[in-house]
Amino acid sequence: MNMTRTFQRPIKRIVVKLGSSQIVDKKFKARRERLNSLAKQISHLHKKGIEVVLVSSGAIALGMGELAETRRITDLGALQARAAIGQAVLMRNYIESFKKVGLKCAQVLLSWDDFGKDARTLNVRHTLDALLQKGVVPVINENDTTSTEEIKFGDNDKLSALVAKLLHANLLVILSDVDGLLDINKKVYREIKEITHEILTVSSGTSNIQVARGGMKTKIDAVQIAREKNIPCIIAGGNVQDVLVKITSGEPVGTYFKI
Repeated sequence: MNMTRTFQRPIKRIVVKLGSSQIVDKKFKARRERLNSLAKQISHLHKKGIEVVLVSSGAIALGMGELAETRRITDLGALQARAAIGQAVLMRNYIESFKKVGLKCAQVLLSWDDFGKDARTLNVRHTLDALLQKGVVPVINENDTTSTEEIKFGDNDKLSALVAKLLHANLLVILSDVDGLLDINKKVYREIKEITHEILTVSSGTSNIQVARGGMKTKIDAVQIAREKNIPCIIAGGNVQDVLVKITSGEPVGTYFKI
């Protein structure tokens, strides 16, 4: 790659969204190596003065793994029970990975109501700011144990955009199991300046329904929410080695949605 990206503002605070397929393998077990790599990258970013907030899916899938289940169920109560089991497993894995690089993390569970009322929204921001000031990595997830079907965030894509807006982030990174937004010829769009009808057309739902809940459409929706606050976004493959280090260094990884 012989070109570099330039950002309009210095990257000092990024929100990184990780879908279930980034956290959990097809056997519904945690991807330990992926999480360890993520922790190393975040440690590297911290040393460069970049704060990182994670929005992480994976609780329901890990809960299913704990119960040795192989297919996703649809009953809401049963899903919420899996989320309750899996959230503890999710945080244990994050704690272990961050401990290896000398960092601490904190669990933050949010629901739609937290963004609907000024006092609650302000409280969320103050909590997250306080964690970041202490060098702690917030790990945010939807509160799946109490959320109902009508207020789902779509595999946390929308939630990551709302968090980015709330924290005035300089960049939203959505890590996916594809290398970016693909055109009709299955080639990655490297840079997008405007969400056109063509872009909306090539965005479609996820095919990995056993693990993931979102898809490219919910990612584009998230991009549009973030862009309302002039926050650039990148959709990239989570399997790219040192993906966060490369992105923040200006390497042209994934699809870059300019503002």
